[in-house]
Amino acid sequence: MKDIKDKIQTLIEKINYHNIQYYVHDNPIISDYEYDVLFKKLQSLESKYPKNISQNSPTQRIGAEPLSKFNQVTHRIPLLSLSNAMNSGELELFNTQMEKGLNQSVEYVGEPKLDGLAVELIYEKGQFIKGSTRGDGYIGEDITENLKTIRAIPLCLNNDYPVPSILEVRGEVFINHTDFENLNKQRIKFGDSIFANPRNCAAGSLRQLDPKITATRPLRIYCYAPGYIENIKFNSQLEFLNVLPKWGFPVNPEIQVGIGMKFLNEYYQHIESMRDNLTYDIDGVVFKINSYQDQTILGTRSRSPRWAIAAKLKAVQATTVIDNIITSVGRTGAITPVAQLKPINVGGVIVSNATLHNQDEINKKDVRIGDTVIVQRAGDVIPEIVKVVIEKRILNSQPYSIPTTCPSCESLCSKKDDEAILRCFNNYCNAQIEGRIKHCVSKNCMNIDGLGEKIVKLLIDNKLISDLSDIFQLTHDKISNLDRMGDKSASNIIDSINKSKNTTMARFVHGLGIRNVGNHLSKILEQHFNYNFENLIKAQFEELILIDEIGDIVAESIVNYFKDENNLIIINRCFDLGVNFSTPQKQSNILSKQIFVITGTLSELTRTEAKTLIEKNDGIVSSSVSKKTNFLLCGDNPGSKYNKAQKLNIKIINELELQNLING
Repeated sequence: MKDIKDKIQTLIEKINYHNIQYYVHDNPIISDYEYDVLFKKLQSLESKYPKNISQNSPTQRIGAEPLSKFNQVTHRIPLLSLSNAMNSGELELFNTQMEKGLNQSVEYVGEPKLDGLAVELIYEKGQFIKGSTRGDGYIGEDITENLKTIRAIPLCLNNDYPVPSILEVRGEVFINHTDFENLNKQRIKFGDSIFANPRNCAAGSLRQLDPKITATRPLRIYCYAPGYIENIKFNSQLEFLNVLPKWGFPVNPEIQVGIGMKFLNEYYQHIESMRDNLTYDIDGVVFKINSYQDQTILGTRSRSPRWAIAAKLKAVQATTVIDNIITSVGRTGAITPVAQLKPINVGGVIVSNATLHNQDEINKKDVRIGDTVIVQRAGDVIPEIVKVVIEKRILNSQPYSIPTTCPSCESLCSKKDDEAILRCFNNYCNAQIEGRIKHCVSKNCMNIDGLGEKIVKLLIDNKLISDLSDIFQLTHDKISNLDRMGDKSASNIIDSINKSKNTTMARFVHGLGIRNVGNHLSKILEQHFNYNFENLIKAQFEELILIDEIGDIVAESIVNYFKDENNLIIINRCFDLGVNFSTPQKQSNILSKQIFVITGTLSELTRTEAKTLIEKNDGIVSSSVSKKTNFLLCGDNPGSKYNKAQKLNIKIINELELQNLING
């Protein structure tokens, strides 16, 4: 039996080796046929001796059963988005800020910004144990089984470099042009609908509940950043990128390093010039400060690091004709004009609509029905009209004015204060009701499964719901007889509604749809008011603007929302119908509002356990050291946070001293 086990292990190692040669080094040393022979040998042995099947065997890449839904994964270190530089002036401003912040010239790493889907891969003792989407940056979806189907992702790490006990690696999943074309040809052959573009195909493939479907899609990955790492310290981005291939991870070969503004400009122009020759889609260039110590000194904003920026490439443009201009109304009552275009391919995406924003924008560009226009995908994502080709304007064309009546309820619309946006102020407008409720029930708010767009519209059309509180009055009998609704569907929806009643203050606040208050600010409000919703309702403008990250506009939105008697009636009805908030169970308030930062490898606790312990005793855990930091909890091999804490005379403690603080 030992011989069989050894044979299986040898085959696994050979297949893993050839995967690394193919995906990491782009240097296949055997043919596809020879690879398939090795794979079939392994399958045959594992079939005869199933007790010897390893969880991380290449044959187990599609071994899981279909899921009913994705679980959530909390990122140990937030997976932040990047701020954008839309032109050379903004890129120059970024460099000036970096040099000023560090008081020296800066070394950068330049990387092509792939147009794919960001993921995080987690390894323990060299074994792939979990993978997730970026999600909102703090919580992602568990797509482990789907990621296992991507052959470029190692299931166990190569040991050409010491392997950390815990390793988190961030990367971008994508499909290259040739594979995408072949996939669509195959789908046409079998009578299936084709995919619009590689990015949507990659994102949709990773979110399949059945990993066997994902396995049929030619997904690839380039890895580019660390998450949490235990036991091993890296000093720079370049050092980390150089080690990744030694573990078996593919890294983009176009990455370069250079100093100052000259490098930023030259690398940007280099990538832009070769964009059409790349085998995959990109929408920009990412620049990061190379030194991890310098990254720590500069720190992060609420949603993005200060030490990195995405320089957007010039958008791909195309020419088409405006067939019509229509208006739509959103959940806040904003009237948005939309140009209906003759469908046109713009950078691999078929575009048939483009936003015109508001009347000022229409007047500025003099956009009219029937005009020939140049269209681009702004930031390579949102379609917009760049300019009108006046030479091709039809005779007798008329300037366009947005109708002053709501396209949904026909109420008279108007502008508020100095806003450029026309709004419908009828709170009973069906389109606004639909928008507000779709927002309320969404994943980041009340998270009610089953209440999709069509069901929400069905309930509104049948006058069963008109605000958030009505959802909690729905019963099985009320909805089971509606069109497209059976007994089982009705039961599932009612179960989801009942489950959603036990929520958090942050989710509920986000679900209320207060203008300018999104997911992140809802969490800030929850923490500031110590999970006390009544205190938030009573908060005055002067108190709110003192909260970090909340300015005049947001503070005014919050105050005005809770001044509205109708909003308070809806909120109280929700509570009367069983909505309640769960709050973290605190052991004590002995660390009340003391700010902690954690660095190094702890001996008794994981970082997550240390964070939970601090928060349970009313402390606050921050990711970066600042003058506001009270304690640095320090383990072995601390990073640059240790040096910064020393400079700022911040008290540095170990795990025993933390326990002593908690025990009084």
